[in-house]
Amino acid sequence: MSFSISGKTAIVTGAANGVGLAIARHFAEQGANVVCADIDEAKLIEEFGRNPENHDGETGGDDGEERTIRIYAGDLRTKLTITNLVAAAIDAFERVDILVNASRQVVASDPLDMKDKTVQRLLDQNLIPALTLSQAVAKRMIAQGDELPDDSAEPLGAIINLSSIAATRTQPGLMAFSIAAAALEQATRALAVALAPNRIRVNAISFGSVMSASLQDTLREDPGLRAMIVDGTPMGRIAGASEVAETARFLASDGSGFMTGQVLTVDGGRTLVDAVGAPAH
Repeated sequence: MSFSISGKTAIVTGAANGVGLAIARHFAEQGANVVCADIDEAKLIEEFGRNPENHDGETGGDDGEERTIRIYAGDLRTKLTITNLVAAAIDAFERVDILVNASRQVVASDPLDMKDKTVQRLLDQNLIPALTLSQAVAKRMIAQGDELPDDSAEPLGAIINLSSIAATRTQPGLMAFSIAAAALEQATRALAVALAPNRIRVNAISFGSVMSASLQDTLREDPGLRAMIVDGTPMGRIAGASEVAETARFLASDGSGFMTGQVLTVDGGRTLVDAVGAPAH
């Protein structure tokens, strides 16, 4: 079974920073064509450069080197942006084989404040765009399958959602984020069942603390937080974004060809231990 994604086309949202950026870079390094989507156009250009003037999917950049990356800036909370993103991927590379929904926000909330609208905000940001984009991409994948012979059993695509261990480990201050993450995991399972007859797999990655730029900033502001995270993680360290990216590649490849509706946890064992640090009985 192959773990290669070379030659496949992937859309990666949230690609301007953090885990989404790591996945986009890793997929490109592995030979995939990658459409990097984010609302922050300036950061996309900083990380990947501008799109080449010719959109043949083969060349680009001032250095003339082969380039298989495109950027797309827009607000995925709008259906028009989602429609245009899929169209941009088709225009550049003629097909879509992989979708990684990595765009998300982590925002603290007050579970007792009836005026706090964070739950709705994070459902609108972390759940609905992933669901809507998955539906749009799945339709394209199915259409691509119609071009194959009737007896073909070729896989039509893989969709990967980025979740969080907060979906199952409750922290009152992250109630809204936890609800959105749990909803995304249930959407993963529901879509997996719905799309299985079309040979489209849908899985998710649940992860804890990852050493991203935002976490580095947080650790500088709160030096004691690093020790708390490490002490609560059996493997005794914080994950690198590349470790989540490699898991995403596995789920995108034919090497996971009989896996769907699964949530893979990448947390160094953090969800296996009692957060209180004492026996529960």
